[in-house]
Amino acid sequence: MTDTDAPKSSALAPFRYRDFRLLWGATLVSNFGGLVQAVGAAWMMTQLTDSDTLIALVQASNTLPIMLLALGSGALADIFDRKSLLLFAQIFMATVSLILAIVAWQGWLTPWLLLTFTFLIGAGQALYNPPWQASMGDLVPRADLPAAVTLNSVGFNLMRSVGPAAGGFIVAVFGAAAAFTVNAVSYIPLLGALFRWKPPVTPRTAPPEAFLPAIGAGLRYVALSPNLMRVMLRGALFGFAAVSVLALLPLVVQQHPEAGSLLYGTLLGSFGMGAIFGAILNPRIRARFPNENIVRMAFAGFALAALVLGQTDNLWLHGLAMLPAGASWVLALSLFNVTVQLSTPRWVVARALALYQTATFGGMAAGSWVWGMVSGTSGVGTALTMAAGVLVFGAVVGYWLKAPEFGTADLDPVNRFREPALRLDLRGRSGPIMVMVDYLIAQKDVPEFLQLMRRRRGIRRRDGARNWALLRDLERPDMWSESYHIATWDEYIRHNMRRTKTDAEVAVRLRELHQGDGDPLVHRMIERHNVDQSDDLPLVGKIEVP
Repeated sequence: MTDTDAPKSSALAPFRYRDFRLLWGATLVSNFGGLVQAVGAAWMMTQLTDSDTLIALVQASNTLPIMLLALGSGALADIFDRKSLLLFAQIFMATVSLILAIVAWQGWLTPWLLLTFTFLIGAGQALYNPPWQASMGDLVPRADLPAAVTLNSVGFNLMRSVGPAAGGFIVAVFGAAAAFTVNAVSYIPLLGALFRWKPPVTPRTAPPEAFLPAIGAGLRYVALSPNLMRVMLRGALFGFAAVSVLALLPLVVQQHPEAGSLLYGTLLGSFGMGAIFGAILNPRIRARFPNENIVRMAFAGFALAALVLGQTDNLWLHGLAMLPAGASWVLALSLFNVTVQLSTPRWVVARALALYQTATFGGMAAGSWVWGMVSGTSGVGTALTMAAGVLVFGAVVGYWLKAPEFGTADLDPVNRFREPALRLDLRGRSGPIMVMVDYLIAQKDVPEFLQLMRRRRGIRRRDGARNWALLRDLERPDMWSESYHIATWDEYIRHNMRRTKTDAEVAVRLRELHQGDGDPLVHRMIERHNVDQSDDLPLVGKIEVP
């Protein structure tokens, strides 16, 4: 199954899988509570302070932790058991939410204390998001991955269509403390579903990566993947500008004091309804239009909404404007998410998703602060109009940073590598390792060989190789040697286990160009200047692998 086939999967196909159904349903309840809590926090801040900046920072306090912590969470999700991370994050958020509810009921909340609690809940969400998104590949087959991502958006926005309105009603009738209590209770079904879930266990062929090197490996992989970099940049720009609508919406509502929190919840509900329509239409739109056109439509739709909110006082127009904003939100973010997942192999998918979330939510955090500052100095209307201009610019940027199409790369692991038998008593941490691969290449094949080696260089570096070089023998011009370094023997094993089926196509073609008998000769060497007598002892009786 190729990536181009994947988006053609049935939109409801993931519901065939029991674990996905259970977790999806429990997530609905949790999302409902989170949205009710968000309404309560935003409205509570308007009662605690008149500062536009502090009111806008409620949105930033939810998104800033994701920017700061998501990459670390992604590394943990690729190293350790994802279910354990998910449970820990949910228990942490439930505890913080319960304490927030108690503090609110006691009347002890201050603006900065409220921001602290929302930041901690955002930190829990930052820990939860990468392993949850990466777990889609454990819950459904790769062919159903785009549908699963879209259904997650549908579920969240289904709750967005009712949760904020319900939150506005709860806040208006019972107070913000009641909204915080609803959120604390909403974690219970998802905790139960996570405890019951038994994800597949993949046996390890190498020791787990250390935390900091794992982060470095994720950064390196994304930095050397042009498609992913374009997604990160467009996601950051979209988040920066589009968050203006959500961050400044309480201030828009404040201009109609007779409506109160109920209007705020209703407008967010309209946003959620638009998001549901966008999710429903998403498969058809994706089938008819290139990805870049969809991204431009999303930027333009949000620009229209920001302009209407900033330049009119009509509540009906405000409600209507939130519909294309919600649809644009889902179209852009779900497409970015699917692109990252389908462009990344499983060994690094959580880190790639974490970096995407870091970029997007980092843009949102910065945007919440910037648009709050602009609103405080120049007014809400000016801030929203300026944000609309940035969104239009984001659509135009697509001419240079075009959103990639879903590729045909098969990113499943090859699983052909077998650790060679060694004649030295080598430890996993031993290194650095130098690898040389010798090829015999006919002169007529040199242009194609060099082209393949350019691709090989990118693959090697992306998967952890350093100091890659291609050498030609001056006395035997048909002899070529590829050389590179790997930090340790364990890293060398991981480097080879990371090879995908698409990567293997390059290796197959190189073997076909090789003129020698058998496969190209591989030399595996360890750099040594001084050797302790207890290290690198020859192993007697080992059979050398040819």
